[in-house]
Amino acid sequence: MTGTPGKVVVRDQIPPVRWAAEQGRFLLRATDTGGRFSLLELTTPPGGGPPAHQHRTVDEALIVTSGRYEIRLGGRVVLATPGTVVYGPRGLPHGFRNIGAEPGTILCIASPGGVESMFEELAELSRSDGPRDRRRLAELMARHDVEYV
Repeated sequence: MTGTPGKVVVRDQIPPVRWAAEQGRFLLRATDTGGRFSLLELTTPPGGGPPAHQHRTVDEALIVTSGRYEIRLGGRVVLATPGTVVYGPRGLPHGFRNIGAEPGTILCIASPGGVESMFEELAELSRSDGPRDRRRLAELMARHDVEYV
């Protein structure tokens, strides 16, 4: 017995959350998985994606589902196309950038769950001051144990 009732999700019934030029759909939230993990779909425009960063308390797996990405993982840089899977354990710097001419999508599994709250706060910051307010952005990232490197 897992302690969670299970869940069926239809992607198109999940409203996207937008921050800067990117958006995400929280397909499975920590509340759905007993905190074990979160599953997000991230859509990035050409040139979009997060800079190199590391999580102190979260492991991530990235699965490219469309587009072409340059993914940084530690000291490596890899070209990632649909079907590429990248695992970034906590403490290992990583980041990705859409190098294609069209928007691309990545599924992100984050364990333990809860990263959706960071993206929701980032969306709120983008609506108010935009990510240009570096002080507020740095405070948000620090609250969620994310460090830019």
